[in-house]
Amino acid sequence: MFIAAVARTQISSTGEVLWDGKIGIFPFTETYHALRRSVNRPVGTPQLRAITKVTRDVIRDKLINEVLPAIRLKWPANGDKDIWIQQDNAEPHILTNDQAFNEESNKDGFNIRLVCQPTSSSNMDILDLGLFSALQSIQFKSFPKDLKDLIKAVNDAYDNFEPKLLNYTWIQYQLCMIEVLKARGGNNYKNPHIGKQRLDRLGLLPRQLEIPQELIDVARQLLSHGIINLNDLPQHIEINYQYVEMD
Repeated sequence: MFIAAVARTQISSTGEVLWDGKIGIFPFTETYHALRRSVNRPVGTPQLRAITKVTRDVIRDKLINEVLPAIRLKWPANGDKDIWIQQDNAEPHILTNDQAFNEESNKDGFNIRLVCQPTSSSNMDILDLGLFSALQSIQFKSFPKDLKDLIKAVNDAYDNFEPKLLNYTWIQYQLCMIEVLKARGGNNYKNPHIGKQRLDRLGLLPRQLEIPQELIDVARQLLSHGIINLNDLPQHIEINYQYVEMD
């Protein structure tokens, strides 16, 4: 199992990738020392094994000790340091008000907060919309012999993932959000397509999609019923993460 984090790719007006948006992909593994001697190793040799039970404590440790440092290290110098990390609603994920996470997330001038994606809305997840399927298609071409080989294959697939495809995924994310608004918050819609690669070749690919004002008005009316406080809504989602299992 792996935890992956990505942000929106930064691309210039000429199509040059200024920042690839890749925060990192981190395996759920731990090191132990061999208790018995074998023909391949002496007693006490450090060994790597997968963490098979991912608990809330494991998630918290991974976020604090690997994901947050990676964000601070790789975040572009001109990037807004008010960052929302979106996670799905899997049971092991930490709460958005987790004290240990919040104490660590506000270092070095960063203001990093957690938010959960809407329930039963798989298209509200950048990773499910494009990254994971692309990584698996690349990783399946390799034939790892053991855990170390698998981790290397996944890391190579992540490193080789085309940043412009990640940009397309963020646009697809916006398209799906508009469809959700049209469906009055439901998920009974078809995944929309606008020919992003063709528009990109023509230099016509938008970075932000315009939402019709009438959809905004209807959404605000629904929200004003008291189910959601408008003041609690984030203005933008910078980072999207969750964990995935790869065979």
